Amino acid sequence: MRLRFVLISALLIVVSAHAFAQNLSPRAYVITPNQSNAVTATWSFYKGGLNFNGTVPIKDAKGTYSVPILSYYHAFNFFSRSANFNLSLPYAVGNFTGELNNQQHTVYRSGLLDFSGRLAVNLYGGRAMPAQEFRRWKQKVLLGASLTVVAPTGQYDPTKLINWGINRWAFKPEFGYSQRWGNWILDGYAGVWFYTTNQAFFNLPVPQPQTEAPIGSLEGHLSYDIPKLKGFRRARLWCSLDGNFWWGGVTAVNSIRNLESKQTSSRIGATVSFPVTKFQSIKVAYSDGAYIRFGGNYNNVSVAWQYSWIGTNWK
Repeated sequence: MRLRFVLISALLIVVSAHAFAQNLSPRAYVITPNQSNAVTATWSFYKGGLNFNGTVPIKDAKGTYSVPILSYYHAFNFFSRSANFNLSLPYAVGNFTGELNNQQHTVYRSGLLDFSGRLAVNLYGGRAMPAQEFRRWKQKVLLGASLTVVAPTGQYDPTKLINWGINRWAFKPEFGYSQRWGNWILDGYAGVWFYTTNQAFFNLPVPQPQTEAPIGSLEGHLSYDIPKLKGFRRARLWCSLDGNFWWGGVTAVNSIRNLESKQTSSRIGATVSFPVTKFQSIKVAYSDGAYIRFGGNYNNVSVAWQYSWIGTNWK
């Protein structure tokens, strides 16, 4: 029973870590004009090994899955400060394999991940501005705060070991910093994930309640604006180096803690964003595990297409 408990905790953490703690999002606190809108379609591909840190006798454990995501962004005036919200709905398709007791096992999953929403408000350096004023504004130091909420809407079946959904609410308050020097921008974020109880966690013979300790996260980005292209009002071609670090997340089933499930990991990566037309852009990103104590050591490639506009002007 102890072995089964550790195995289940390990596999579910692999999936949830990618959905939450491992995100790399450069320029998340850079402001935009009032009534800015953007629709983004993202395709992310993950491939790599599953690292159980020696807690279970599984050999050659691997996972390969893709996650298309549809998102909507809107900026608005919040008591004279720049604010925005972002809504995201992901879907995932993937395969997981591993060898247990000299037998190869494969699991296929396809379904919705949990819906998420993020509300961000600038606290310093970024007042709410219409597009005309924003064109003359130059960024210096920005300080902001955000709250991300994940709703338990994803595919979840308590009789299955691996699920796309986590069957509980998750909340992440975060503080963000952004500063520009010429064409360079330095970003830094600090936040904490909090989770409610999963009342139907997989456990034999009957599902049991599972809790997870908070997960602290740090994230940093150094990006550079490549000089403005002819025909575009603002420089929208940029690249960045990205990295993060997170720790915590010890799980417990029926108040029995599994200390082997503590996460202490990080990822590094790079992002390039370039304009296609006046209203469209493409963003390409790559990241890999830099240090993985527990969870999935994956390579990740993502490509995002974005269409943006201000107010009701779609063209």
